[in-house]
Amino acid sequence: MSNSRLVYSTDVGRVKDDKPEQEVVGDGNVRVRPEKKGRGGKTVTVISGLPLAGNDLKAFAKKLKKRAGGGGSVKEGNIELQGDHVDVMVDVLKKEGYDAKRSGG
Repeated sequence: MSNSRLVYSTDVGRVKDDKPEQEVVGDGNVRVRPEKKGRGGKTVTVISGLPLAGNDLKAFAKKLKKRAGGGGSVKEGNIELQGDHVDVMVDVLKKEGYDAKRSGG
């Protein structure tokens, strides 16, 4: 065996992640747009500008995915839903109290 050995310390406790909570960025307008570029010709509904972050955004995305009846994800603070659900999502967001607008194509 060489001079390598396991070194550890117990006086530190749990190491916290230095990554801060994602900041909420937006101008108060929630934008809903369809996107096809870079997605193999499939349409994705992108919702941006929501004043939510972290787990709140993920929980809201889950609710919207259920309403759309499909899959989706949260990427870079935007909610991406599979399929073209722009008009439905604008209505749902307005009922939730957000100033939602259709943008893009």
